[in-house]
Amino acid sequence: MKKFLAIAALAAFTLISCGKDKKETTKATETTKEVVKEVKEVVKEVKSATVDLMAPTLDNKGIGPIKSVTINDKIDDALVAKGKEVYKANCTACHKFKKRYIGPALKDITKRRSSEWIMNMILNSTEMLEKDPVAKALIAEYNAPMAQQKLSKEDARAILEFFRTK
Repeated sequence: MKKFLAIAALAAFTLISCGKDKKETTKATETTKEVVKEVKEVVKEVKSATVDLMAPTLDNKGIGPIKSVTINDKIDDALVAKGKEVYKANCTACHKFKKRYIGPALKDITKRRSSEWIMNMILNSTEMLEKDPVAKALIAEYNAPMAQQKLSKEDARAILEFFRTK
């Protein structure tokens, strides 16, 4: 949005500087002020419509192949071990647990997002970033789309189990 505002201001300045006489310059100045005011209103609307990225959205299952996930109360240690390895191989270039990196911090992700949403983001990130409101807010915040990984449902489930331990 800041880029858009800067472009609008530059365009307005250009209009002002191109005026042939005082009357045209005054008219361009008024038009510029109106454009800047409209841009500021749009920015306010966008900010108020954005998703609070830290707010839990456990009812949102996301978009993709995962419609339901069965989670046992007991952690599956073998699945955690597999998930840890898949995570290390595919996710650590962009994600850390305790701090923001290229992508968001993943600590307590299972408390903020549903299991289905997490798995759909892993398996179907391209469509999620286009259609899911939380994923859209994430891309707006981080300016880096999540890479579409070529992982299986089993790999995604293993990563989810690993996340449950973090």
